[in-house]
Amino acid sequence: MKKIAIYGKGGIGKSTTTSNLSAAMADMGLKVMQVGCDPKSDSTKTLLRGKGIPTVLDQIRSKKGEVAVEDIAFVGYGGVVCVEAGGPPPGIGCAGRGIITAFKKLEELNTFQRFKPDIVFYDVLGDVVCGGFAMPIREGYADNVFIVTSGEMMSMYAATNIIRAIESFGERRYAAFSGLIHNSKDIEGEEGCVRKLADETGATVIKKIPRDAAVQRAEEMGMTVVEAFPESAMAREYNELAARILEVI
Repeated sequence: MKKIAIYGKGGIGKSTTTSNLSAAMADMGLKVMQVGCDPKSDSTKTLLRGKGIPTVLDQIRSKKGEVAVEDIAFVGYGGVVCVEAGGPPPGIGCAGRGIITAFKKLEELNTFQRFKPDIVFYDVLGDVVCGGFAMPIREGYADNVFIVTSGEMMSMYAATNIIRAIESFGERRYAAFSGLIHNSKDIEGEEGCVRKLADETGATVIKKIPRDAAVQRAEEMGMTVVEAFPESAMAREYNELAARILEVI
């Protein structure tokens, strides 16, 4: 089992990227689990035909701790096991601490042993790298970390912060930073900006994902591109990214 954390600034397309990776790897015959680690709890929607699922934290609150695996894990496209960590009610509590609580519940329920996935994706918000959001890095949950970025300044700033956080835990044999995924926004000079970021941080750009209207069309249908338009050029891009990641890990 390989556990992969996908980080990135909010709105950069990390959930879209992660869900399409999950779908692509499922189509390759791999058993995949995707864990959404964002308080918005929308990481897995396109794997579930647009359906939202109860979060781990919601179930802990409503069932007063008496939570079963079936309450938090739901099977989506291609057999992908979908989990949403969730977060506290808006304006109350700490989202990072919520992730820690959710991860501990997954462990307590032996979730990974139950489903025995080949690949686990953690879809993690990267605007801040506090203790909770850094948990996949520092607690040994993930083996590899990939960062989704564009050539936009704030996206690259967040990527740099995440890389620094990973490096700060490097000596403890926690998750390894394995590369950047360039999710193109089609802005002027973008490729050069991302290349400069890679040079300055010693990173490798695993793949550039072009901007394509097929992504939005698929999401309006509640699906990934891989499911909605399997023969499209964009589906091939995600399939190529999946193959590249499997080579790297």
